[in-house]
Amino acid sequence: MGNHVADLHSLTKFQELLKCPVCFNFMQSPIYQCHNGHALCSSCKARVLNKCPSCRQRLSNIRCLALEKMAESLELHCEYEEFGCPEIIPYHTKLMHEDSCNFRPYSCPWSGCPCSAVGNIPLLVSHLTDYHKAVMFNSCNFKLGFLIGDLYKHQRYKCAVTIINCFGKHFCLHFDAFLIGSTPVYMAFLSLIGNQAETGNYSYSLEIGGNGRKLTFEGSPRSIRESERRSLESADSLIVLGSMALSLGGETRVPMLEFTGRIWKAQIPG
Repeated sequence: MGNHVADLHSLTKFQELLKCPVCFNFMQSPIYQCHNGHALCSSCKARVLNKCPSCRQRLSNIRCLALEKMAESLELHCEYEEFGCPEIIPYHTKLMHEDSCNFRPYSCPWSGCPCSAVGNIPLLVSHLTDYHKAVMFNSCNFKLGFLIGDLYKHQRYKCAVTIINCFGKHFCLHFDAFLIGSTPVYMAFLSLIGNQAETGNYSYSLEIGGNGRKLTFEGSPRSIRESERRSLESADSLIVLGSMALSLGGETRVPMLEFTGRIWKAQIPG
């Protein structure tokens, strides 16, 4: 037991030696050092204008081969071990693994205000319903409406997220309204609170209609990990521009876009 504790302590001390004093990330080869032996990662060498952050000595191209060799033999637990990842990864592939790890926590998808909440799926669903007061539908078929009048009146960004509980998964229906110049833009899309690999199992449709007019979109959801990269160039969003929203939503004193939606399991080839 005592030797095991000592080994863990030694490993922790060694890991600390491998952290760059500038960016505080684990250093990857090549690792550079000053004449006094202080090490830092190659990407930070230029950032500090070739001056050692520890002793201010000028940095040259001296490699710290001892640290590089020791790092090659090291295996570490994934940063997201506490979220369930069982992987033990070679040091040099740790960052690559963690960038795509299926156990890494999800960020809050609510785009209307800065929100730093992160966590697993149950925590995120509770956060959306409790903190953001998101409505939840427990059906694969849903109908809901969004007021659009205040975008014209106040010219401000508007967003909403509705949770759809379907097939034992949680989906987010996103509605964003904003101005490009003086043109109102309304965008709606569905995302899965899950990994991108799961999204191909599902398809969905959204329909906006009113006054005898109808606009329909059909596609596949994206993971909420990918949804933050969405833009007007995305081909997987329902987009309504300008006065078309009024004609679809009804030219009333309180304009509203009413969505009818459906989620179904996609047919997997083979």
